Amino acid sequence: MTRLPGLLLCAAATVALLALAPLTPAVSPLVLALVLGAAVGTAAGAAGRRSLAAGRRWAAFAPGTAVVARRVLRIGIVLLGLRLSVPDVLALGWRGLVVMAGTLAVTFAGTLLLGRRLGTTRDESLLVATGFAVCGAAAVSAMTGVLERGRPRETPHERAERDRALRDAVAAALALVTAYGTLAIVALPPLARLLGLDDAQAGLWIGASVQEVAQVVAAAGAVSTTALATATVAKLARVVLLAPLVAGVGTVLGRRDARAAGPRDGDAGARRPAPVPLFVAGFLAAVAVRSLGVLPEPVLAAADTVTTVLFVAAMFALGLGVDVPRLLRTGRRTLLLGGLAALLTIVTGLVLVLLLG
Repeated sequence: MTRLPGLLLCAAATVALLALAPLTPAVSPLVLALVLGAAVGTAAGAAGRRSLAAGRRWAAFAPGTAVVARRVLRIGIVLLGLRLSVPDVLALGWRGLVVMAGTLAVTFAGTLLLGRRLGTTRDESLLVATGFAVCGAAAVSAMTGVLERGRPRETPHERAERDRALRDAVAAALALVTAYGTLAIVALPPLARLLGLDDAQAGLWIGASVQEVAQVVAAAGAVSTTALATATVAKLARVVLLAPLVAGVGTVLGRRDARAAGPRDGDAGARRPAPVPLFVAGFLAAVAVRSLGVLPEPVLAAADTVTTVLFVAAMFALGLGVDVPRLLRTGRRTLLLGGLAALLTIVTGLVLVLLLG
């Protein structure tokens, strides 16, 4: 089946969204892309339930949109590394780095524990935990790269069922980081003033607690330029921790799946997948290149623009997988988990800022 219809749909949506972005400066184009994709996906899902022919017509877009949702997003994540410089991150000082690492660790571990108590699946818990602990959609995509790899002795039917469940979990996690991150834009600036935080403390708290970079910029910019500068660097410090987190989870899950499958003939020489997806390694390489300072500013500016375009296209494609009625029927526990994860990261970040910031 050709990929062209889906690719053209994502391209048209991206052009329209980027053209409309100046009219809505308070809302990230990534958020708009996800919302538009979810609206189209929900409408298409409703049409497909009413008419088999409509469902088949919509299915023609799937091969192209799948390429955008997976490969294009991963290219964007690699280029995201060019926004990060290790010296800039180290400029936070040890206190700021402890706030970032501590908030991430508590949020990730705490969300996994809460997910177990609420009865959400392993994939749902890991995706929500990663999205809220690190950097929203990019983190969800990186963890998806680990979860979507095949398991030993998995039948084609089991793989198809797991892929469908994983798509639902990804859609839910993306919707949650978008929704709760948007609420944080409204809530955190006045809370920072109410709590008496100075601008640097407010920026550090926002950078440690809010998911998407665009959401961090919007929230911290409402406080002051000082808060914005601190929050941006703090947020990028969290992004740097994405690669070791994904690598660690990939290693643990790989070993668990191998033990669960047990030994079988031919396993001794079988090739095992690397615990770190290739695009995560590419992200780290891009961080290293940026840290060396070998790229001129025009190249970095162009890469930043391309990154935004790729992320907008990918967010729209990911949003197409959201069917709101189905999500509301099956994702209530996940919705609660997202709210608890958001509260956990905000409270943890605040406590650490007050202690160390």
